[in-house]
Amino acid sequence: MFLGSGLIKPVKLNEIYQVNIISLNSNAQGVGRIEDFTVFVEGALPDEVVKVKIVEVKKNYAVGELLEIIKKSADRIEPQCPIYSECGGCQLQHLSYNAQLKWKRRQVVDALKRIGKIDVTVKDTIGMSDPWRYRNKMQFPVGRTKSKIQIGCFAKSSHKVIDTDSCLIQRQQNDEILQAVHKVVDKFKVSVYDEDRHRGVLRHVMGRVGLNETMLVLVTATEKLPNEKTIIRALRNELPNITSIQQNIQTQHNNVILGRETKVLYGKRTIKDKIGKLEFNISARSFFQVNTVQAEKLYQTALNFADLKGHEVVIDAFCGTGTITLFLAKHAKFAYGIEIVSSAIADAKLNARLNNVRNAQFITGDATAILPKLGVKPDVMVLDPPRAGCDEKFLLTIAKLKPSKVVYVSCNPATLARDLNILESNGFKTQIVQPVDMFPFTSHVEAVALVFPN
Repeated sequence: MFLGSGLIKPVKLNEIYQVNIISLNSNAQGVGRIEDFTVFVEGALPDEVVKVKIVEVKKNYAVGELLEIIKKSADRIEPQCPIYSECGGCQLQHLSYNAQLKWKRRQVVDALKRIGKIDVTVKDTIGMSDPWRYRNKMQFPVGRTKSKIQIGCFAKSSHKVIDTDSCLIQRQQNDEILQAVHKVVDKFKVSVYDEDRHRGVLRHVMGRVGLNETMLVLVTATEKLPNEKTIIRALRNELPNITSIQQNIQTQHNNVILGRETKVLYGKRTIKDKIGKLEFNISARSFFQVNTVQAEKLYQTALNFADLKGHEVVIDAFCGTGTITLFLAKHAKFAYGIEIVSSAIADAKLNARLNNVRNAQFITGDATAILPKLGVKPDVMVLDPPRAGCDEKFLLTIAKLKPSKVVYVSCNPATLARDLNILESNGFKTQIVQPVDMFPFTSHVEAVALVFPN
């Protein structure tokens, strides 16, 4: 059947069908076919036969609501979280952890082949011995129903807040922060932000857990936190070991969580955490890997791929607060970190001093503009861009520099594959790719690629 625009499709809205699930897509939805027409089914797993109700029909695909599992996958398990079916924070608690690791490797393999046209060795995903309670950072929205205040994750595909007092992928200390804020906000009837009307005070609650230190950040839509002293006193009473309580001011009518201004209401501006042997000062707005156990494995993989002997010059082109740069500097002659966000560079310089690293220089600016002016031919180029990946102009700049190797750390297999294809079209060859599971029970996967000049 030809399924062109306007012609009859083999499924109808609100009708019920039986579907064989053959794979998972990048959002962890089950993928099935009805007469060669793709149907996505949230909650379904490969090798399952399911009954679905079609809730959306598009030109090239449909979305089905899972009604019944007729034949179960051998990898299906019972989710541990009591609100898993409602919450949008995790996508894979119904899949065994070993199967999650295999699927994440398959995501990387498929992206490299389909998007990058690259056939390369992709190693087994590096997982966790205990994949629960790994997140050191909590960012939960605050909402309200007619009867109560809600603090928790957003529901799937919506901005409805699912109330909770515990999250099984958060560190225990963040649960304690969550419970304390819930109690105090209820007791003192703190005004809750209404995003539709752009009114109210409390928007988000952030918790950060460091090395025996914790930070609480109240994100408000107002310059002042009403009843501030009473609220801080009550929070300190509920959280006697809290290191820092801060207020972040986010007055814009948008979905950005944090604003530019942060005020310390109690304690210190930063807390300390550790990855490997390196210590880091973390402020409210600092970027820091949320899974410190896996971050060490990720950075160690990058270090192993760099294979530094002590005489190399390294450039880290998206250095953030300097974590990877400092890891590499310990084994290199000199390391440069480049980052467009000035506050991150300020943190990187502080972290260099904290760890007594003197063979690193941090530069604020766009790496595409800075690299040609730096006058340095790097032995190793390290890339750790955001999910959008690198732009082509930047990758062509790297090709002109001809480093002895490129180590690409990616949080998005699709943009990794695209960028590696550009590098391969300009004189490089991908040697090996190592996936790392930084976010168990979610659809996300990180990967490190080693690239040599051809």
